[in-house]
Amino acid sequence: MLYKSLVGSACTLLGAATAFKIAPVEVQTQAAALLHSAVRKSSLVEQANMRVELLPALSDNYMYLLIDVESREAAIVDPVEPIKVGSLNVKCLFTPCHTTGHICYYVTKEKSTEPPAVFTGDTLFVAGCGKFFEGTAEQMHKALIDILGCLPPETLVYCGHEYTVSNLKFARHVEPDNEVIQKKLAWAKEKCSNGEPTVPSTLADEFTFNPFMRVKEKSVQDHVKQTSSIETMRSLRKEKDVFRVPKV
Repeated sequence: MLYKSLVGSACTLLGAATAFKIAPVEVQTQAAALLHSAVRKSSLVEQANMRVELLPALSDNYMYLLIDVESREAAIVDPVEPIKVGSLNVKCLFTPCHTTGHICYYVTKEKSTEPPAVFTGDTLFVAGCGKFFEGTAEQMHKALIDILGCLPPETLVYCGHEYTVSNLKFARHVEPDNEVIQKKLAWAKEKCSNGEPTVPSTLADEFTFNPFMRVKEKSVQDHVKQTSSIETMRSLRKEKDVFRVPKV
């Protein structure tokens, strides 16, 4: 999500009609800085084949600067149309529900031993998922379980918002005896109190504490009194939409 007052300056820096055109890393970094929030800290995740700089924007949004280490080409992911960044392959995953045209981006590199990455926008958050603004429980179930959930478990998850603490409080409400959730919540609170991001997560981790990824688990189904994973997804979202987040 971009705001018009910022796009013009970013486009000028890139010398293109879009702020997401592939460009040398130095130029992309300057453009991203125009959209960067000074309230929350940025963070850099380094792997052998790629670097991902987390760029907090506005109050709770994230943009990402995806850098191919080998070619030093970079692109801003916010998200945008499918791209190839140097030697990094970016695959578009169609995940409608939050909006009818929502897509995620899956980033890999051939012959790499490093984990891949997926930029999930408003579909999958750390410990949560996006609202069903233009879609159904069936669509979100397919997006989370059948599409994202089938990616390698070590895949790093870069989501579009910093909702982790509130999401984990809902997860705790759903599964009060889940110790993984308790530990993750304490960790997330500390991170946020220091102005640090709680992303990336991994898909493997999401299956341990995210109720929307755990819709096949009996403990989650019992909470909403459902026996099918799709109906569990539907009931969870309805409950989350009116959930009052506790202060602690």
